[in-house]
Amino acid sequence: MTDTRDPGLQAERTRLAWRRSALAMTVVLLLTVRLALTAGPSGASVAVVAVVAVLGWAAVVTLCWRRASGTSRPHTGGRTLAAAALATAGFAGLGVLLVVHGL
Repeated sequence: MTDTRDPGLQAERTRLAWRRSALAMTVVLLLTVRLALTAGPSGASVAVVAVVAVLGWAAVVTLCWRRASGTSRPHTGGRTLAAAALATAGFAGLGVLLVVHGL
């Protein structure tokens, strides 16, 4: 029995998954910034959320780029995984709030 699996496909799927995650977070970030810019003077809390989202987005996009391009050492757990999971959950929650808000 020969192994017909191509081990190169797993790396490609992983790169595509990281890129899709970064793209989805970028969309949520842009909608959050749009909401913050149109909220007016009463939207100070939305502006704070937007600033936190920009910082989280920058960290996640940097992580996604490093993981997708293969320029970093592979991490299978620890703080990197926890930070990525926390950012993903935060952006998912923010996306739900944007949908509820009507954007």
